[in-house]
Amino acid sequence: MEWTIISVNFLYAILGVVLMFTAYRVIDHLTPQVNFAEELKHGNVAVAIFIAAIFLSVAIIIAGALN
Repeated sequence: MEWTIISVNFLYAILGVVLMFTAYRVIDHLTPQVNFAEELKHGNVAVAIFIAAIFLSVAIIIAGALN
């Protein structure tokens, strides 16, 4: 088992989570009139789909950059 490959994969996973969180915070900052956390608590499906789209977009960009 190659420990370098495993450690690089963990590094990419951590980088992906950090980038997804950063993307969420940037979108949250750019749209001050919408409180995403509060809308999710109220069961707003449109906001949930929007946040999921942000996460999928960042994941696709990260996956493309790794190949």
